[in-house]
Amino acid sequence: VPRGTRPVSDRAREGLFSSLGGAVSGARVLDLYAGTGALGLEACSRGAVSATFVDRDRAATAAIRNNVARTRVEQAEVVTADVEGFLGRAGASAAAADLAFLDPPYDLEGSGLDRVLAQLGSRLVAGSGWTVVLTRGSRTSTPVIPLHWGLTRRLSYGDSLVFLYREV
Repeated sequence: VPRGTRPVSDRAREGLFSSLGGAVSGARVLDLYAGTGALGLEACSRGAVSATFVDRDRAATAAIRNNVARTRVEQAEVVTADVEGFLGRAGASAAAADLAFLDPPYDLEGSGLDRVLAQLGSRLVAGSGWTVVLTRGSRTSTPVIPLHWGLTRRLSYGDSLVFLYREV
C-alpha cells in the first residue's frame, strides 16, 4: 500500500457493495483518488465491464497497475493525474461512467472538493442511471453536492462515512 493511502476496510467494502446491489453488474467504473484501486477492482470482480483508475501519486498508480495485472482485469485504464485536471479534459471517460467512486484525502475539503464534484456532475450523462459513491471522514465538512444527485444511502464504518448518490 503506497504511503499516504488509506485503504477501505474489508468490512466497509463488503457493506458498500452489498448496498450497491445491481448497480455494479455491467457498469463502466470511474475510480477517482483510486489509491490501490481496491474499489474499482472489486467492482470488476462483481461484473463491471471496465474501470478507469485515476490517482496523482505515481506509487499509487504503480500499485494499481500491479493489482490490475494480478487480478487479470482486462478492461482497465490507469491514469496518473490530478483528479480535477483529469475531469477537466476527460469528457469521454467520465461521461461513460455508470458507477463512480471518489475516496479523496480527508484533508481535501472546501472549494477543491466542491469543484471536483461539480465537474463530475457535469460529465455524467443524464438518464443513464449512474451511481456516485463518495467516502469522507466523519470529522470532515460536507461538500456541496450537485443538485441532480440524490442521496440514497449513508453508511458509517469507523472514521469513514460513505454516501451513495443516484441521479434524480
